[in-house]
Amino acid sequence: MLEYAPAPSPEEIREVVAPLAELEGPLLPMLHAIQEVWGHVPQAAVPVLADLLNLGRAEVHGVISFYHDFRDHPAGRRVLKICRAEACQAVGGAAVAQSVLDRLGLDWHGTTPDGALTVEPVYCLGLCACGPAAMLDGRVIGRVDADRIEAELKTGDVEARA
Repeated sequence: MLEYAPAPSPEEIREVVAPLAELEGPLLPMLHAIQEVWGHVPQAAVPVLADLLNLGRAEVHGVISFYHDFRDHPAGRRVLKICRAEACQAVGGAAVAQSVLDRLGLDWHGTTPDGALTVEPVYCLGLCACGPAAMLDGRVIGRVDADRIEAELKTGDVEARA
């Protein structure tokens, strides 16, 4: 079962983001800083950021939910992103993605029960000529199929379930 750390306090959040308040357009840098520290953007950050930046909570939530890289819960120790853009879809990306999700018993944004792996969609990795593409722990991999992804997962601490 996944173990989550307690949510940070408003004071802890302010301490992380306050140095960024003077930037022009500080919300995105603040969200990145929060996610860097806690591995996700906890719900407790929304009112803090709204207050600090004189924004509505809905505006802050809208930015968090718009950008796919921001998480509202911690990711697994490893993160697999599979491209969902048109170029990868045209060369079998949807079937690869579905096969991987089925093998792992996950849906998009799902994390294995042991917290080892999270699978997320991404909308272009810049490898359009080498699709389907995926990214594992920040390393981009072209011309993937489900077996190659499974092999890549086995090189670390995660084993795909066949």
